This record gives sequence, structure tokens and C-alpha cells, in this order.
Amino acid sequence: MFLMQKNSEKLVEVLGLADLFNPNHDQIVGRFHAGEEMQDAESFAKDEMRFPSGEGLPQCWLDPHYKQH
Repeated sequence: MFLMQKNSEKLVEVLGLADLFNPNHDQIVGRFHAGEEMQDAESFAKDEMRFPSGEGLPQCWLDPHYKQH
């Protein structure tokens, strides 16, 4: 799955989908999808990510208490 980093607008390939879907994890592991060579994996804050369409991530992925709001 690919997401876009909000501030740089670069595509990020998500390497750990379980971390993405888990609202108790605020970081995901991924790598920038740019250039001809595969980039090194690094951590990204989930609240700095969005879908390439511009839509934000669902609250159930970000907030463990989303049902209480």
C-alpha cells in the first residue's frame, strides 16, 4: 500500500500494514518510493500521512478511543 507524506507530498510504500491498521501504534515502517534504487526503510508518523488522493487516514487507524468521541 502506498500513502503520501503530507509535508513532502512524496509517496511512501508501507511495509507493515498491521502497524497502519492498529490505532495504538503511532508510527509505521515504510520507504520513500522515488528514484531507480530501492530506498532504505524508516519510521513515519501516521498523523503525517494521507492517501495519495488527498483523503486523510480513517480515525479508527489513528485514535484508539475513536468510538468514544
